[in-house]
Amino acid sequence: MISHIRGKIAKRKNSSIIIDVDGGFSYEVLIPGCVMSALDKSVNPDGTIKLITYHYHHTDPAKSIPVLIGFLNEIEKEFFEKFITVSGIGPKAAVKALNASIPKIVKAIADGDLTTLKSLPGIGEQRAKEIVAKLQNKVGKFGLIQEYGVEISVAEMPNFQEEAMDVLLQLQYKKPEAKEMIQKALERSPGIKTAEDLLNEVYKQKKSR
Repeated sequence: MISHIRGKIAKRKNSSIIIDVDGGFSYEVLIPGCVMSALDKSVNPDGTIKLITYHYHHTDPAKSIPVLIGFLNEIEKEFFEKFITVSGIGPKAAVKALNASIPKIVKAIADGDLTTLKSLPGIGEQRAKEIVAKLQNKVGKFGLIQEYGVEISVAEMPNFQEEAMDVLLQLQYKKPEAKEMIQKALERSPGIKTAEDLLNEVYKQKKSR
């Protein structure tokens, strides 16, 4: 299982890039549109880029082909993994569909905005309804994404508030701001016991401003 890849971008295509890595190997990596738009900002001074990868095998009756899908951080990959839990949306279909920013897609899911979801490539009305039914109230934290490219270490065994804080730091919020967001969310919903519920409440709070 290939969990990440680091190298120089040798070629760009519409929905993929070719990365040259040490040892003379080159890999084609599929890139969702929501990630492709931020690639240049994440290239290191030495010209290399690191991608977190989703690795699977595309199979048909005649062959099995390994496929890599690239992301700039674990949060993007986690959203992708949530998205493909929707019936009828496989990894390749998700790469094609996710051509808008993740916060825009999350807002459409949260609002039940079928028009916006239907504007995503390959998503018809029935699939849009399935996305809302499956993911509404479950993807709030992804709507908090601001910028790309910085990874923050996560405590080894965080409680749910620490875990939520770590996610907000990965999403480029300053620590004092993240702390205030969490505090306000807990004041509004003191019964919250999980990081996912806490981040969903933070998102609702931010969305209602």
